[in-house]
Amino acid sequence: MRQKVALTCRALYDAGHDSGLAGQITARAEKPNTFYTQQLGLGFDEITEENLLIVDEDLNVLEGTGMPNPANRFHSWIYRARPDVQCIVHTHPFHVAALSMLEVPLEVSQMDIAPLYDDCAFLPDWPGVPVGNEEGEIITAALGDKKAVLLAHHGQVVAGASVDEACSLAVLIERGAKLQLAAMSAGEIKPLPERLVS
Repeated sequence: MRQKVALTCRALYDAGHDSGLAGQITARAEKPNTFYTQQLGLGFDEITEENLLIVDEDLNVLEGTGMPNPANRFHSWIYRARPDVQCIVHTHPFHVAALSMLEVPLEVSQMDIAPLYDDCAFLPDWPGVPVGNEEGEIITAALGDKKAVLLAHHGQVVAGASVDEACSLAVLIERGAKLQLAAMSAGEIKPLPERLVS
């Protein structure tokens, strides 16, 4: 699990998901109500198996040195509400961030991003930097039972059934935002026929 989380951090860095200290990746650890995360102050490209932390739901460090990003607090809310979720990716990639500025949901209207069809929620009123319990409640409620949520004026959150799925969907949501922005500049996006995704 440590290796997968570290590799996901670096894969998403290579895919343009790193934005300074913004963004977090967590995954459930072996002990209940604990998860792996990166140290505050390290970019995704600096994450290794050795420097990952294990924290509890209150972000107390159980293994490792350094402190976790306080913004990880809302991850605890999602894990409590969604036993099916094993990994959470929250990032601000360029095209997702640009789309979020328009306050419009992700439109899944192309076959390559069909895994997100009817599975990406939208939070139009972003509560601010997610470091408190209120943000945890708001983001978790907006996500509901979906795999992802686009946060207006912010970025995205992906809730995967595995580290692999969360990484893949994070890459996919950025591709979807890029496609959407290109399509919107050329004309009106047409809905994807439901028969093509069922």
